[in-house]
Amino acid sequence: MTYLDQELDRLQALIGAETPDARYRHEPRLRHVIARLREEGRAVPERIRALHAVLLSEAIEAEFDNMPV
Repeated sequence: MTYLDQELDRLQALIGAETPDARYRHEPRLRHVIARLREEGRAVPERIRALHAVLLSEAIEAEFDNMPV
């Protein structure tokens, strides 16, 4: 198991332990790990791509929640 695989496992555990309102905060770190996987020419597992898409959506939603009306 490589460092990136271990990092993915740690991130998934962290994200799984977070509340739904706070887990999007891990999106930048997950994005970085995904980029590193691609730099190494490795395929990004579908579950990781799906998780990233959900976190990105939650981050965008949180940004709009904080926007003044």
